Amino acid sequence: MTRQNTENLLLVGFPSNGLVGTFTTSYLIRHLKLEQVGEIDLEGIPPTLFVEKGEILSPIRIYHKNNLYAIISDLPMDPYTANDFSSSILDFSRKEKIKKLIFVSGMETVSKDSKKKKIYGLVTHKLLEEKLAKNNIQKFIAGSIFGTDAAILSTFRKSDIPALVLYTECHPFFPDPEAAVLAASSLAKILNVDLDTSEIRQRMERLRIQYRALMDETMKTLQQQKSQPKTQGAQAHIYR
Repeated sequence: MTRQNTENLLLVGFPSNGLVGTFTTSYLIRHLKLEQVGEIDLEGIPPTLFVEKGEILSPIRIYHKNNLYAIISDLPMDPYTANDFSSSILDFSRKEKIKKLIFVSGMETVSKDSKKKKIYGLVTHKLLEEKLAKNNIQKFIAGSIFGTDAAILSTFRKSDIPALVLYTECHPFFPDPEAAVLAASSLAKILNVDLDTSEIRQRMERLRIQYRALMDETMKTLQQQKSQPKTQGAQAHIYR
């Protein structure tokens, strides 16, 4: 399950529709045995901590193993912190000489058939389009992007670090394990690693109940993200 690519690559996960980004990134961090090496503090986020197996965790954490990095947020970003979050990711990427960034997000769908869910890819630089074609991922052709997704894509399309986002069709109001399975499987192909999808389903079903409260908060935040963010945000701090 080792990656053949020697370039530094960054995965980013945060709550979005169906909690697809949170589900997928947290599972890959665990599956690939990445270790926490730091955290990011954003002044615009209210004081929040999480406790897992007796360990206190920051809401935004940095993980690392070999040439693979991951940044995951357990809190949804409001319009005022999304730009600060994306700027801190870019600062981290430059410091660690990241060559590619990938994140996963959910796309609302009215289909109730989980077998018909589709995944689409969007890139900031054309050199990543071959990744989509090679892994049979359809290109995202038209639509509107808001909030944290838009902030990250906007920040990186103006930089020299290419970014790729995988948009997975999902249920808009509930945590969607099936969408996370599709996203994780597609991401595993890009990373050239093996995943046991049955294990993903078991874990996602357990987390589905745990994340219901987070899904409620995420839905509120996604509604807010359609409003215009303020032009000047709070300062971000990265601790390693």
